Amino acid sequence: MRSVAINVGANTNEPGFRGPVFPDGSFEYVPIPESEETAEPVPTYADLDLETDVSAVADRPVHFDPEFPEAGGQRYTYGDEHGVKAGPLSELTAGDYLVFYATLTTTGERPAWAPPEWGAYVVGHFRLARDAVTGEEYRDLPADERAVFDSNAHVKRDSFDARVLVLGDPAESRLYETVVPLSRPSGGTDANHVVTDWSSDSGKGPWWRRPMRFDAAGTERLLALASDPPASGSGETGE
Repeated sequence: MRSVAINVGANTNEPGFRGPVFPDGSFEYVPIPESEETAEPVPTYADLDLETDVSAVADRPVHFDPEFPEAGGQRYTYGDEHGVKAGPLSELTAGDYLVFYATLTTTGERPAWAPPEWGAYVVGHFRLARDAVTGEEYRDLPADERAVFDSNAHVKRDSFDARVLVLGDPAESRLYETVVPLSRPSGGTDANHVVTDWSSDSGKGPWWRRPMRFDAAGTERLLALASDPPASGSGETGE
């Protein structure tokens, strides 16, 4: 068992703001905008059930990827066209984990485990229901096997462009209710021990934008934190 963690969700580049993290550790998953033409209609920001003020981008369609049923998706799917993420994801096999982290804006009274302005947090994971599928493999799949990815944002584009597709096991995949911090309380750019001690990343430079690999032991520790979040009072604080 192993895992790869990747950055997802709204950021200060697109659409110009981050999703919020609240004092109790809960958060809001806000997707990035859709940048390509689509073959079928996709939701706009106004269509999403969000507390975040999206009025400035209300009419823009969203790239709802990763897809979480808890947030209104049909299945647990993820696709990526960028080699820096697609490469390590293509190596994952059934039973491995794809972990999602996002940069979120600290909202309301700051708890002890949260950075003052923003931080990076794990917000969900998939346990792979099947080996990751490369773009080339997807095109050669039988129609019934391709159909499980029909709800993915890359499949909905006019021109399918994903280099990798991942399908999560619905029994063991979820969007978290509360976050797992990756940043230290001192600041969003300061990586905590989850990054520096448990993952393959050094925590130097813009680590919050890079894929991180976790071995079996690191994956188990990370999943344990997800079951015992900081807001419970007994979870890790990010120090």
